Amino acid sequence: MERTTCCIVGGGPAGMVLGLLLARSGVEVTVLEKHGDFLRDFRGDTVHPTTLHLLDDLGLAERFAELPQRRVDRVSLPIGPAGELFTFGDFRELRVKYNYVALVPQWDFLDMLADAGKQEPTFQLRMNTEATELIRERGRVNGVRYRTADGATGEIRATITVACDGRKSFVRTLPELGLRDFPTPMDVRWFRVPRRPDDPAGAIGLIRDRTFLALLDRGDYFQIASIIAKGTDQIGRNRPIEEFNETLVRQLPWLAGRDLVRSWDDVKVLHVTLDRLRRWHVPGLLCIGDAAHAMSPVGGIGINLAVQDAVAAARCLAEPLREGRLERRHVAAVQRRRWPTTVLLQRMQRVIHDNVVGPALRGEIDFGNVAHLPLPLRAVSKLPWLRRIPPYVLAYGAVRERPPQSALR
Repeated sequence: MERTTCCIVGGGPAGMVLGLLLARSGVEVTVLEKHGDFLRDFRGDTVHPTTLHLLDDLGLAERFAELPQRRVDRVSLPIGPAGELFTFGDFRELRVKYNYVALVPQWDFLDMLADAGKQEPTFQLRMNTEATELIRERGRVNGVRYRTADGATGEIRATITVACDGRKSFVRTLPELGLRDFPTPMDVRWFRVPRRPDDPAGAIGLIRDRTFLALLDRGDYFQIASIIAKGTDQIGRNRPIEEFNETLVRQLPWLAGRDLVRSWDDVKVLHVTLDRLRRWHVPGLLCIGDAAHAMSPVGGIGINLAVQDAVAAARCLAEPLREGRLERRHVAAVQRRRWPTTVLLQRMQRVIHDNVVGPALRGEIDFGNVAHLPLPLRAVSKLPWLRRIPPYVLAYGAVRERPPQSALR
């Protein structure tokens, strides 16, 4: 049996940021990550301006700038019969230091945070260690039981356990947390295709003829999200991959003549969920990030929201944990602070699902005719100053969280 002050389950962006902030504030932290490394493909790779500001505050901006990355500073859609690219969101119009979204392999980002955490004497990262069960005694969570990759088991007792292990977190089954699920019209296929220097840059969308694609410029390749109707992925996989590539070239003719997707094994599927816990905490336990609220990939805001959860949690918990006076009200304060932003952004995603994604997948939106566009897109096309609003919401959400002063460098 082992002991720590804060046990963090999950070494994703929320878990690593929270662990680093608490350790820098003098709190003993143990982060449990079930995998042996951070190398997973098609995880969220978007680092938003709020996170870039955070890294600046933590003295990690120079280290982050050394990571391989691309910058997205505008979002475009092909509009009209000629398919001319029209910019609907322009980060460059934001008068802030970081007026772009950085696309960075998530494993590089997490490795950087892990290296920073290892510089703190109170930080411990345990890879190949999976939390399997909560230790519940007299109505309180007092830590977790775990299993390592070689089959060893053990217990870690903690003053507070924080679940940062995503939408499949085992703690979400606790009935007192009350999971609320919202219907979604889509799933997402992720894959890569080669990119040439004269190809369009930034983030590009295509919505036409029941096709919904998002292309992210990653330098020498595009990372493509193909949005499909909910539950239809397996139907497409019964067809030859050559037909998939032919359809892709019809949708994006400038991809012709390239070696595209070689196998269905190279096409990953994300089964989209949109939900949130009614309560993020019970005595001794707090949920943040996707463990508290699974987000749709619309807008790519899930990572940013999770990181901001972690910053708010560190600000609420660092001092009482360090001084040994943590109370239930300190934990509840995290949900109170983050709840309005979560509800607002999920509501926005539901509006987009209902008014753009769903109708597009049913063939009800004709992007070849500006008059048939949804009202928000028509307004942006006619009033250029509105192009600042989507980037600002994507960049900052409703609130920018500030880390505890004790964690700054």
